[in-house]
Amino acid sequence: MLSNSSNHDSFLPTMDTIAREAGALLMDYFHQHLKVEYKGDADLVTAADRASEVLIRERIRQHWPSHDVLGEEQGLNDQGSDYRWYVDPLDGTTNFAHGFPVFSVSMALEHKGRLIAGVIYDPTRDELFSAEAGRGAHLNGESIRVSQIANLAESLVSTGFPSHKRHKNPNIHFYHQITLHTHGVRRAGSAALDLCNVACGRFDGFWEFNLNPWDTAAGVLMVQEAGGQVSRIDGAPFELNSKETLASNGLIHQALLREFKEIFAGRGIEPLPDPREYKR
Repeated sequence: MLSNSSNHDSFLPTMDTIAREAGALLMDYFHQHLKVEYKGDADLVTAADRASEVLIRERIRQHWPSHDVLGEEQGLNDQGSDYRWYVDPLDGTTNFAHGFPVFSVSMALEHKGRLIAGVIYDPTRDELFSAEAGRGAHLNGESIRVSQIANLAESLVSTGFPSHKRHKNPNIHFYHQITLHTHGVRRAGSAALDLCNVACGRFDGFWEFNLNPWDTAAGVLMVQEAGGQVSRIDGAPFELNSKETLASNGLIHQALLREFKEIFAGRGIEPLPDPREYKR
């Protein structure tokens, strides 16, 4: 039976069901993986990633056969629809590969260039985050809001680093500086869950470079619908193809932007400590 794509009320319940189904599939692979002596077995992780995306695409096709789908594994299925899905079937693959239980399924739906619905499911904690444009954000059905911390020095923020070519990524400098000006920086390994944690007030801010639309689409809507703010790191309006993301509770956003501006300009940068001096 096809869902009525003109009725936005029909999207979230079905999205929730699909995300939970994909999450259960990932957990089956995850538990198998923990029995493997070598936890970096890439074949099993790749199989889980692909199987999750196949499942999600099949379910979308069953309910909304005319919709476009952009996914991490299979790329874009473009049918010229006004609706486009952004699918990350396993956000946090490195964590998954090492048996670290922080990963998620992320799905978002865009209509004529506007994000209208998003779901992120953490199967290890059974936490389902959902948001709909103009209707707020929820965690397991309960309304969520961003934090009320207004002082950057009191804030807890998060970031991420690329899995590959970390040596070409500048984020270690930003990590170091922001650590000195906040209560702390966390790096959990799933951008989608980091954005959810901003939305529900566990984090006060998040930034990362070189993200893809399927990494951010659902989480950005989550933050916005929970009362937060999202932009590029230079303060320009966020777009899905921006590659860089700065999200916050809104109250510390300008302070974070000022920090990034200073770091990019090379001003006020504390040198990294010399381990040889530390050893002495």
